[in-house]
Amino acid sequence: MLFDVDGVLLDSVSAHRRIWNAWADLRGLHTESVWRQTFGRRPEDTVRDVAPHLDPAAEREVLNGLMRREGDAFPPMEGARPLLRALRPEVWAIVTSGSRLPVHERFERAGLPLPKVQVYGEDVLHAKPHPDAYQLAATRLRIAANRCVVVEDAPAGIAAGKAAGCTVIAVTSTHKATQLPGADAYVSSLAELRDRLSPLTSGGPFTEDTSTPSA
Repeated sequence: MLFDVDGVLLDSVSAHRRIWNAWADLRGLHTESVWRQTFGRRPEDTVRDVAPHLDPAAEREVLNGLMRREGDAFPPMEGARPLLRALRPEVWAIVTSGSRLPVHERFERAGLPLPKVQVYGEDVLHAKPHPDAYQLAATRLRIAANRCVVVEDAPAGIAAGKAAGCTVIAVTSTHKATQLPGADAYVSSLAELRDRLSPLTSGGPFTEDTSTPSA
C-alpha cells in the first residue's frame, strides 16, 4: 500500500489553500489559476508552471514561511488512524511531494504512525505526475510495482501511480470522481477504503470497483 499524504491521510486542503492564495497575492497572480496547479505536486514544480519568471527555490522559502504560520492546521483525515494502525508495518509506505520534516511534525501532532518506507519530493529527480516516487517506494518495500496499490486524491498522483504500473484507488476527498480519470477504483472515505483492504488487515478479498465514477 502506497499512500499519498495531503488530502489522503492529512486534511490539509484548507491550510494549503490559504498558503497558496497568500503567495499568489504576493506575486500578483490569479489565485484560482495557481490553486489548480498545486494538487499532488512539489511547490517548486507549481512555481515553474505558474510563474516561470520566478526562482522556484527562492519561492519555496517564501511558501515555507507561509506554511509555518499555519501551525497545527493539518489534522488527520477521518479514519486515518484506525486504517494505518490496522495495516501490517511491512506492507505500506507514504509517497508525497511534500518534505520530510513538515510531514514528520504533522504525523506526530496527528497521532499517525510513520512507516519504515517514506518517499518525499526531495528524494526523486522527477516528482508526480512522473512515476519515479512510486517506483522508488515499491523498490524500497521489495515489492513489484504491479503488486502495489496506490491511494491518491489528485490527478497528478493518479497519473504517477498508473505510470509506475500500480493499481490506483482514488479517494474523493479533494476532487469529484469525474475529475480523477484513470483510477482503478473510487472510494469516498478512508473507512470505505479500509473495508476494501481487508487482505492487509482482517482478511477477505479486495473488490475492484469497475463501475463508472459518479460526480
